[in-house]
Amino acid sequence: MKKETLEAALTKVPEVTLVFWIIKILATTLGETGGDAVSMSMNLGYLIGTAIFAAVFMIAVIIQIRAKQFHPLVYWTTIIATTTVGTTLADFADRSLGIGYAGGSLLLLTLLLSSLAIWKRTLGSVSVSTIVSPKAELFYWITIMFSQTLGTALGDWTADTAGLGYEGGALIFSALLLVIVVAYYRTKISHTILFWAAFILTRPLGAVVGDFLDKPIAAGGLNLSRYSASAALLLAMVVLIFSFRHRAAKAHH
Repeated sequence: MKKETLEAALTKVPEVTLVFWIIKILATTLGETGGDAVSMSMNLGYLIGTAIFAAVFMIAVIIQIRAKQFHPLVYWTTIIATTTVGTTLADFADRSLGIGYAGGSLLLLTLLLSSLAIWKRTLGSVSVSTIVSPKAELFYWITIMFSQTLGTALGDWTADTAGLGYEGGALIFSALLLVIVVAYYRTKISHTILFWAAFILTRPLGAVVGDFLDKPIAAGGLNLSRYSASAALLLAMVVLIFSFRHRAAKAHH
């Protein structure tokens, strides 16, 4: 078996397609509404919410790493876990600890870049196509967790501190993602760099869309129920995951 074929068979992350990005945006939006539902609607607070989602995240990562092959539901459950813990953790740092959106974003950007640098130095590549070992998977999920938390802080900073509102924030991050798409097809910029840039930017997009759905009308939102919004987003994810499951499975064999 050729090396490329072997790596494709061993990797436990999905093929990066348009459907992947759609599900990713749904997951990040769900992370915002779900995280807010636990910390705000249930009145548990950011610290307890973070503790709950951190525990779910660690369990999900262990199951994902120990799995022998790619399982769509396990993978996307882990993604949701990273985005919910990212939501409550960023809110805890920004609001409860008083670090602020700018300070929190700078700190998380440093952690994210450090994670990528250590991953690159240790294994030689941060490309998702090389994630064929438990060590690579661990780096992958730690990096994703930092990117999801950074995305929450960036989304809040753009919508609130920068005064662009939820619609303005959504337009900004959508435009930046469009720039990345153009760069992917029209330039020679590393596809690995573009992947991680897109991965990071989908989180603040999901954050501002999630806030737009569930925040009060007076604050610029639609004031939808966090529970119903989360349920609708989860249903849409499940439909897409199962509808395209055969393609993902085919890509891994």
